[in-house]
Amino acid sequence: MVEKESILANPAPLGLMGFGMTTVLLNIHNTYPNDAATFGLNTMILAMGIFYGGLAQLIAGILEFRKGNTFGVTAFTSYGLFWMSLVFLLILPDIVGVQGPSETFMGWYLFMWGFFTMMMFVGTLRKNLALSLIFSTLFVLFYLLALKDWGIISGGWIGIEGIICGFSAIYLAMAEVINDSFGRIILPIGKPLLKK
Repeated sequence: MVEKESILANPAPLGLMGFGMTTVLLNIHNTYPNDAATFGLNTMILAMGIFYGGLAQLIAGILEFRKGNTFGVTAFTSYGLFWMSLVFLLILPDIVGVQGPSETFMGWYLFMWGFFTMMMFVGTLRKNLALSLIFSTLFVLFYLLALKDWGIISGGWIGIEGIICGFSAIYLAMAEVINDSFGRIILPIGKPLLKK
């Protein structure tokens, strides 16, 4: 008996939306760091970090494994676990009474994520322009946040760069959904920066 080829849905829009929406919300907070009453690091951002930024990307990564997409598996599972680890770094000191990381050490955490993202950016050069934009703005964001934690730079303007990064992921997610729904390109995603 011949098994029919299964048609698998594209999990990337789920992962991109989880990343994009959570990134935008966190960076609205980063844009207004002195307005804790209005834009504080609250349960809304933490819940998005655990569930949509974290769990949804983890699910998308596992589904990318099923499709044989090494880049997608690595990106979505890694960033899903990034969001979960970030939330736990923020809440564990209050829950179990352990000491949280110093700003200097948190800078190294962000630096390592920036380094990982910079390497992943190289992998986007043969994908599409929209994906390259997401990863280039993300590795810059991680490095800026590390420099901020190290006390080298300051300012809420860093959050604006993060908002651009988040909205670029939302755009690509919706482009993939809308283009698939219409069966043609409605929202362009651009050609790869390097030819195959």
